Amino acid sequence: MFHMLIGIDYSITCPCLCLYDERQEFKFNNCFFYYLTNTKKYADKIAPNITGESFQEYIQDVDRFDTISQWASNLCIGAADIAVEGYSFGSKGRVFNLAENMGILKHKLYKLAIPVTIIEPSKVKKCATGKGNADKQAMYEAFTKETKTNLLSVFDQKTLSNPVTDVIDSYYILKAMIQTKNNCQN
Repeated sequence: MFHMLIGIDYSITCPCLCLYDERQEFKFNNCFFYYLTNTKKYADKIAPNITGESFQEYIQDVDRFDTISQWASNLCIGAADIAVEGYSFGSKGRVFNLAENMGILKHKLYKLAIPVTIIEPSKVKKCATGKGNADKQAMYEAFTKETKTNLLSVFDQKTLSNPVTDVIDSYYILKAMIQTKNNCQN
């Protein structure tokens, strides 16, 4: 029986996975976080349960998307269920690249026969803060209060940015999936 649940904050610049064994109590210290980064100081074991790796070299976008999805899908092998955040319809910028990147990951997870649950962005924010339109600062404050962990200090950051925000998002994506599953079972 598979017991690993995974929340994925998937992106092109700093994808982050939160892995959790559902036989344990759900809390920050029982979660393991893995992310990719271009920042050398974050490509390391940052804490006992937080590990960053450097991106692989790539030639073009599709090559980058393939290496990111291969990294993520390797971490997902044997998972019971995976949650990813759905698309934000207010997104700007390289939205087609984001969609292509996510599509490649979803295809690889499909080939591994791992169920994928899509969590609406507003549901992730509401899970964290009680408000479906919360910003990154509100998410950070909710995470710090809930987990008693100051990620800015852990990552030695002065302002809120990646990979801190990605760790927080992956945690709440997973938590939102767990809450959804528990509500459906009651």
